[in-house]
Amino acid sequence: MIHQYKNNGYNIILDVNSGAVHVVDDIVYDVIEEYNKNEDADGRFTGTDKDSLAEKFASKYSRDDVYEVCDEIEELTEQGRLFTRDIYEPYIDSFKDRPTVVKALCLHIAHDCNLACKYCFAEEGEYHGRRAMMSYEVGRKALDFLVANSGSRRNLEVDFFGGEPTMNFDVVKQLVEYGRSIEKEHNKNFRFTLTTNGVLLNDEIMEFANKEMANVVLSIDGRKEINDLMRPTRNNHGSSYDIIMPKFKKFAESRNQTNYYVRGTFTHNNIDFSKDVLHLADEGFEQISVEPVVAKPEDDYAIREEDLPKIFEEYDALAAELVKRKKAGNGFNFFHFMIDLDGGPCVAKRLSGCGSGCEYLAVTPWGDFYPCHQFVGNEEFIMGNVDEGITRTDIRDEFKACNVYSKDKCKKCFAKFFCSGGCAANSYNFHGNINDAYDIGCEMQRKRVECAIMIKAALADK
Repeated sequence: MIHQYKNNGYNIILDVNSGAVHVVDDIVYDVIEEYNKNEDADGRFTGTDKDSLAEKFASKYSRDDVYEVCDEIEELTEQGRLFTRDIYEPYIDSFKDRPTVVKALCLHIAHDCNLACKYCFAEEGEYHGRRAMMSYEVGRKALDFLVANSGSRRNLEVDFFGGEPTMNFDVVKQLVEYGRSIEKEHNKNFRFTLTTNGVLLNDEIMEFANKEMANVVLSIDGRKEINDLMRPTRNNHGSSYDIIMPKFKKFAESRNQTNYYVRGTFTHNNIDFSKDVLHLADEGFEQISVEPVVAKPEDDYAIREEDLPKIFEEYDALAAELVKRKKAGNGFNFFHFMIDLDGGPCVAKRLSGCGSGCEYLAVTPWGDFYPCHQFVGNEEFIMGNVDEGITRTDIRDEFKACNVYSKDKCKKCFAKFFCSGGCAANSYNFHGNINDAYDIGCEMQRKRVECAIMIKAALADK
């Protein structure tokens, strides 16, 4: 399976199954396009007639040049770098039967928030239910569950999430202390992370986070007018941008511009979102993520299909600017353009992504398990609780079987091994099952993958 495209002046060929990327000139690009028409149902090259190709391109390229390109293509094919067979699909049965090992928990430490973000899927932290704070007892049981169900895996991830977790920060500190106290006994290492809107950030919280949190996510949408439009304070008590920006700058610097990212959301109101990314970069942030909102079609801020051409232009322009700045020595990382073409994720990650519902679970303040934070509040997806463990193994098994080959939309998609089938929650919310895909999201993901590969090519181009 081959995907070829042009981006910012580069002709790029991606061999989907091997992951090999080729940056080529016009003649190779054109000839491979003809070769690509001769794949069988399994994506394998079935051969072509060189004389016919030479005649087809006679007005553009010499016969000898076309022959030479054909020989190069066939050599790369023999080397397993073009038109390679899918080695993953035969693995899928054993993949679905793999032992269940829980690797990560999202602790909803606070179902409450001090902002009133308009696009919040958590309904200002309430998650379609009631306001609540997780107790130390519930959190301790959740950590015990994680240790007991993590098998031989040593590194375990725990994200303190909300709502706004700093509204319950004493419990956060207690749980970190408890986690550290049991690491050695069980041969585990907790990697704690924190997601915060920054309103309550102070020196004490920053100092603790810098000591104990492997990563922090700082929520801000970009330019002041954009941020304050979608992320207002409760009862309009001032500009949230003005409250958090100085704190976030200080926090990022205190972490030496690593092991954090500022994370924003763009909507129909700012499809010129590259300006928000560059605003954050110009403010000194080096780790940036600004992601498309996922919203119901009737929401006035939802991204629409007609927005996509402009969004694609924004991604292309942002990619070109990122290359320019990196070459000038003042670059930044944009989360959705970070891609590993050398090793990349393990096979399990390539096939199933985040592992929601089996390897990764969300825990409510009262101790219920859900497949992930985006399912919290939909009681059909309660999987168990911290006292009884997983009682709905049918839900776990359904998520465990979810992969790029269980989704018809993924099978022929060139980006499937980079997005791993996309978000199960988005699939469910738009189509009523987890084995579909959020179509607008897929379109944007494909564009981001194309841009990410172009950036690699451009930075390798001396």
